[in-house]
Amino acid sequence: MWYNNILETIGNTPLVRLNKITKAIPAIVLAKVESTNPGNSIKDRMALKMIEDAERDGRLKPGGTIIEGTSGNTGMGLAIAAVIKGYKCIFTTTDKQSKEKVDALRAFGAEVIVCPTNVEPEDPRSYYSVSSRLVNEIPNAWKPNQYDNLSNSLAHYEQTGPEIWKQTDGKITHLVVGVGTGGTISGTAKYLKEQNPAIKIIGIDTYGSVFKKYKETGIFDKEEIYPYITEGIGEDFLPENVDFSLIDQFEKVTDKDAALMTREIARQEGIFAGNSAGSAIAGLLQIKNQFKEGDVVVVIFHDHGTRYLGKMYNDDWLRERGFLERNKAKFAEDLIANHRELKLINYGKRK
Repeated sequence: MWYNNILETIGNTPLVRLNKITKAIPAIVLAKVESTNPGNSIKDRMALKMIEDAERDGRLKPGGTIIEGTSGNTGMGLAIAAVIKGYKCIFTTTDKQSKEKVDALRAFGAEVIVCPTNVEPEDPRSYYSVSSRLVNEIPNAWKPNQYDNLSNSLAHYEQTGPEIWKQTDGKITHLVVGVGTGGTISGTAKYLKEQNPAIKIIGIDTYGSVFKKYKETGIFDKEEIYPYITEGIGEDFLPENVDFSLIDQFEKVTDKDAALMTREIARQEGIFAGNSAGSAIAGLLQIKNQFKEGDVVVVIFHDHGTRYLGKMYNDDWLRERGFLERNKAKFAEDLIANHRELKLINYGKRK
């Protein structure tokens, strides 16, 4: 058997039991490892769905240019599909995204414009605003708008949800997902709750994002918003793809805990996952008392660790941000501390 093109390999990703990193949790914890998609992330699913829906209704025409604001993974999915289907791509992203993500997008022939992170979404310099401006200036251009395009969540309703339900034989009791655009959690949750309304949906948020407080109070608090390092989750606005009625609770995770847990997943489970997986597992462990024996918890591992080699997997990067202790400088007396009583031997110059 063979596939006609790489797009046909999207989906049907493995569900893998975690054994060490979640040993404090009495439940069965399973990771949905989305890095086996051709673009190494779950975003391949919705990227292709958005393109196909736009082709179907005429928003995306032959030879067109796809313009999108992306943290990297959606852009990768769009870029791969564009190569197969014959479209051009221009992506805007933020300066907090890893260099590996930007380089990967360019490898597929996409143009990438890096914009400042610490500006309001409405600011003309933001990656949202720049992509919107370009789509109006460039002929035959289309902006997928992953945040408000409901094809995003529909992809997960049609694919991710049914896969998880089948792979767990309908035994899933909890779904844990880092929330960014909201498409993954909302689409998957909608399908799973249709099968069993008792399934609990837990969204992982980050400090600096508005999701948790909005869910709990209905208040959009701008005081909650500030720059954060964690990639792929959290937002400073409310995307239409986030269906808060489907999400039972949010748990916030610090940048430091997310980064360090990302590394622990590789070291303890042998799964080379991205930053949002670290956030999800850290959040899961923060609420470990909510789970009991017999529960089946599925955690989405959105993407691959290679996207973060210069960041979460780099000791120097972690030290610069205070996430790892710096090595203490050693003086000569420190080097001989455990044998200072021994006689100094000088071999002298050989003749």
